[in-house]
Amino acid sequence: MAGSVFGKHFQVSTWGESHGKGIGVVVDGCPAGLSLSEQIVQKYLDRRKPGQTRYSTPRKEADEVEILSGIFEGKTTGTPISMVVYNTSQRSKDYSEIAEYFRPGHADYTFDQKYGFRDYRGGGRSSGRETISRVAAGAVASEVLKSLGVTVAAYSKEIGCIKIDETKAELGNIMKSPLYMPDLEASRKAELLLEQKMKEQDSVGGVIECIIKGLPAGVGDPVFEKLDANLAKAVMSIGAVKGFEIGDGFAAAKSFGSENNDAFVMKENGSVAKMTNHAGGILGGISDGSDIVLRAAVKPTPSIARTQKTVNRQGQDIEINIRGRHDPIIVPRAVVVVESMAALTVLDMLFVSMTSNLDAVKRFFYR
Repeated sequence: MAGSVFGKHFQVSTWGESHGKGIGVVVDGCPAGLSLSEQIVQKYLDRRKPGQTRYSTPRKEADEVEILSGIFEGKTTGTPISMVVYNTSQRSKDYSEIAEYFRPGHADYTFDQKYGFRDYRGGGRSSGRETISRVAAGAVASEVLKSLGVTVAAYSKEIGCIKIDETKAELGNIMKSPLYMPDLEASRKAELLLEQKMKEQDSVGGVIECIIKGLPAGVGDPVFEKLDANLAKAVMSIGAVKGFEIGDGFAAAKSFGSENNDAFVMKENGSVAKMTNHAGGILGGISDGSDIVLRAAVKPTPSIARTQKTVNRQGQDIEINIRGRHDPIIVPRAVVVVESMAALTVLDMLFVSMTSNLDAVKRFFYR
C-alpha cells in the first residue's frame, strides 16, 4: 500500500492497523539537540485518546507511547525517531459481521474495490485510530516549532449548529471544555445537542479552527508547493475531514476586492504588516508573516446504532444496526490531529525554504 509517507525534509512514515498489535511512526529529518521524551509526546496523544468523556468511544486505551530510537539522554540524535503505541483493548468480534456488508459512510466498499481485500476489524488503515501516528509525529514537529517561536493551536469552532462567540472565546477555556471549545457557553449548548442526538442514536459533525502564530514571511512556494495547498492536502488527508479553507475561505467568494484585500502598513520597527487578515496569513502560496488561520469541516461519525440501508457482498439490499464502541462526535478528538498535520506541514516547508535564497545558504555555512 502506497501513501503512508508524508513530507520531504521532515518526513514521517506511518504503519499499523486499528486491531493489529499496534500503531507506529518513523520520523526522519528531526534535527539533533531537541529535548524530547515519551512524557512530552504523551501529552499530545492524551488529547486524542478514547474514553475520556461521554462524548467519545468507550473503548479504553491508554495509548502509551514508546520511543524505540532517535533519543539519547533526553535529546534527539538527528537519526530516525521510531515510536509505537500498542493496542490493548481490541474487540474484533464486534466487527465480525461487517465482513459481509459495506457500512454507509465508511471506506469498506472503496477498499474492497481497490484491493479486493480489507481488514474489516474497525477499518484497518482506514480507522480513525491511524491518527495516533500523526499525533506522535506532530508532537515532535510542534516541539521543534516551539523552539523557533512558532505555535500551532486548534480548537472546536462549531459543533453541529452551535458556533462559538468570538467575543467570549478564550484559548484558556479549550482544555476546560469536553468538546475543546474556547467558548464555554457554546460548549454547554453543544453538549445538550449531543445528548439529544445520542438518545436518537445519531451523530454530529463540526468545524475545527487552527491558528499558526510566529511563522516568518517567506515560507512556501508560488506554484505546486504552495503553503496553503500543502496545508489543504495535509488536513484533507485526515479521514473525517470533508472541507478546508484558509482565511475568509468560501466567504471570500461573496465579498468584493475592496473588502477582501489586506492593506499593507509600516510598523514602528520598520517591518511590513497587514491591517487585516482576510488572506489567512498566506499570499501567493507563501506565508506573509501574519497568523495563518485555517479551518476543517469534520463529518458526523458514520457508525451509528440507528437502522441504515446498505448492500452486502452478495449484492443484496439489507438493513443494518452497527454494533461496537463508537464516538457520537469525532470533532473533539480530531482537534489535535488537525493541529499535528498543520505542524508537520509548516515545519517541513520551513526546512525546504532554508535553501531558497543563496545569501541564506552562505550565512549558514560561512558566517
